[in-house]
Amino acid sequence: MLDRRRVLRTLAGLFLAMAGPGAYAAVWEPGRQNVTRYRLTPRGWPEGRRLRLAILSDLHVGSLHVPLSRVSELVAATNALAPDLTLLLGDFVASRARIASDPSLADLATELARLQARDGVFAVLGNHDWWHDEPTQQLRQGPTQVGLALERVGIPVLENKAVRLDTAGGPLWLAGLGDQIAFLSRGRRPRGIDDLAGTMAQITDDEAPVIMMAHEPDVFARMPDRVTLTLSGHTHGGQVRFLGWAPIVPSRYGNRYAYGHVREAGRDLVVSGGIGTSQLPIRFGIPPEIVLIELG
Repeated sequence: MLDRRRVLRTLAGLFLAMAGPGAYAAVWEPGRQNVTRYRLTPRGWPEGRRLRLAILSDLHVGSLHVPLSRVSELVAATNALAPDLTLLLGDFVASRARIASDPSLADLATELARLQARDGVFAVLGNHDWWHDEPTQQLRQGPTQVGLALERVGIPVLENKAVRLDTAGGPLWLAGLGDQIAFLSRGRRPRGIDDLAGTMAQITDDEAPVIMMAHEPDVFARMPDRVTLTLSGHTHGGQVRFLGWAPIVPSRYGNRYAYGHVREAGRDLVVSGGIGTSQLPIRFGIPPEIVLIELG
């Protein structure tokens, strides 16, 4: 398998060798901010019901292009979309060990607490929220510092948990899966804390639709039909895309679940390209985005 850091470093070198594209990928595109809109009626969604979901993923706050001031801008732009639910899909911190100049987790959580949505704001955690939390890696268990900071400001973190909500679009189940690669293992594939069966067991067979939040999209390959819509981030769309194709994607399925709306066997997945960057501070062909999904 290709090493993601090595490939991104090679691509960065190629961009920088070409002054125009290099400057664009390193300076201009990572600072952009798009709203990507989807209109879906997934299988199992009740006829005539409408629901607006705003999604923020992979903020990686503290990375080169995402200071705390940018989080304030993202919060304002997300609130302006007037969502019914705002869903945060993990990787709140930079993809490296924390340094003294990083915004405090309390300050980050305070900014995110300004998000407004009629039916609530909910979160799941991403792999970097675990990987760069040294106590959790040593103890091989949570809670994480990021998760605690979010909970303190009133943002529920759904970790292998499902809650039933009465929303503008009627009753639904909102589920959040624990991270699938939470614990680093020397020389071995990272181990997750995800419990799909345990999460699904909390959902009663009451015909209310189920929305699943899962930071990494790979779980979609085994997602039960009971789940109406799966929402993921993690991939950054590959971070470098040429005509809709990414040379390297942090997924065992490559480009299959790299980005956007995927429909397989009647099941629906939306993968956000996210906001920040990982490994190297470049983006090309996949600008940062807030996702707005209109259901129904």
